[in-house]
Amino acid sequence: MNPEALVLAAAAIPLAGAALIAALDRAPNVREGVTLACAGLLFAAVAALAPHVLAGARPAVELLEMFPGLPLVLRVEPLGMLFALVASALWIVNSLYSIGYMRANREAHQTRFYVCFAGALAATIAIAFAGNLITLFLAYEALTLVTYPLVTHHGDEAAKRGGRVYLGYLLATSIVFLLVAIIVTWYATGTIEFVRGGILGDRLGNAATGALLALYVFGIGKAALMPFHRWLPAAMVAPTPVSALLHAVAVVKAGVFAVVKVVVYVFGVDAMAGLGSVDWLPTVAGFTIVAASVVALRADNLKRRLAYSTVSQLSYVVLAAALLTPLSVIGAALHIAAHAFGKITLFFAAGAIYTAAHKTEVSELDGIGRRMPWTMAAFAIGALSMIGLPPTAGFVSKWFILSGAMSAEHWVAVAVIVASTLLNAGYFLPIVWRAFFRPCAAGAAHGEAPAPMVAALLATAALTVAMFFYADLPLALARQLNGG
Repeated sequence: MNPEALVLAAAAIPLAGAALIAALDRAPNVREGVTLACAGLLFAAVAALAPHVLAGARPAVELLEMFPGLPLVLRVEPLGMLFALVASALWIVNSLYSIGYMRANREAHQTRFYVCFAGALAATIAIAFAGNLITLFLAYEALTLVTYPLVTHHGDEAAKRGGRVYLGYLLATSIVFLLVAIIVTWYATGTIEFVRGGILGDRLGNAATGALLALYVFGIGKAALMPFHRWLPAAMVAPTPVSALLHAVAVVKAGVFAVVKVVVYVFGVDAMAGLGSVDWLPTVAGFTIVAASVVALRADNLKRRLAYSTVSQLSYVVLAAALLTPLSVIGAALHIAAHAFGKITLFFAAGAIYTAAHKTEVSELDGIGRRMPWTMAAFAIGALSMIGLPPTAGFVSKWFILSGAMSAEHWVAVAVIVASTLLNAGYFLPIVWRAFFRPCAAGAAHGEAPAPMVAALLATAALTVAMFFYADLPLALARQLNGG
């Protein structure tokens, strides 16, 4: 199959899967088999594109021309290739986990859940392969809409309230800020294509460029930069597989991916480097990293702690991109993958704890590592990755980010990375210590969660370690952001 056909296949497989899953409402075993098969096929199609991209090809497909000069285009470049590989691989393990979770907890509306999940992956692939700003915007909005039923899955008042916050923040920021930024870019440059080195050049002055960057960064609300971050903790009312989707597979990853893509292919790293009007971005990202870490440190609810950890961790990506050095840009790309593997492991573990032990608070986890050793061992690996310790993926990405900050002599960024690493340890290591080194709570008699859930979280923990030892593919793709 030629590269262009693979691009179309990657876009079509999750859409076809969603339609087929919907038709199999009364055959749950077949429905879930189709979900796993579509996830496997999508990963195969995406993985088959990687050798072409590594060799320098940029396969593209024009879907349709909405208006003269405004086509919908899918084009595969290195950053999108990395994002698509991560998302499609994690759809497989998340589907396996979901089967165990949804059945064990006797969740309602399971067909709708799997349909929307497949739709979310279709939108994610479109974001990853977006060849211009209008394609990115439409896929970004589609991802918001198709994940709304997942956030409100339980249908109670808390779910509806969380869904309103989720939808309100993401639609308001994208329409009020992001769409305006795209229109301004179109009028300033006459194009909305993603181009190596950027398209803005010197068409806007210093102050105008800084203002346009603010429209993009805050318009991409899925990146969860403060103060537009509250939708993410609000969405934790959703089932754990949805939380994993939001944090690790699609939604916040789509946000920080879009920020990096705009910095690299719209503004241009070299063009931004000499502009004083963009110096505010590392400060905003740094504040978000530290402030969210402090909130996480004080949170007793496990999913809330993980949610604010995500707000903090994903701002590392924004900070790295904003440092505008070759090493930091590589670190930004790598952290998209590293955070995905580590954070999905942590959410999988939280869901396993809820399913097997019905515990949701950190203060309830005394001795749980003795009852659920596989789950908590995987949790410990995910936690080490979030802190940035070897031998985990988080060490690799944070090393490049820190190296980029030091090469730029941006000592505030260096201080933020060091301080947040200590804070990460402060809110993750006590969970591990409590689980393994405190006596079990009286009357605890539970064991591990269902086998599909445990298998999935062990697989993602293994991926977290594997990226430390075998980082050649993500590193090769990340380096192409600077060289091509």
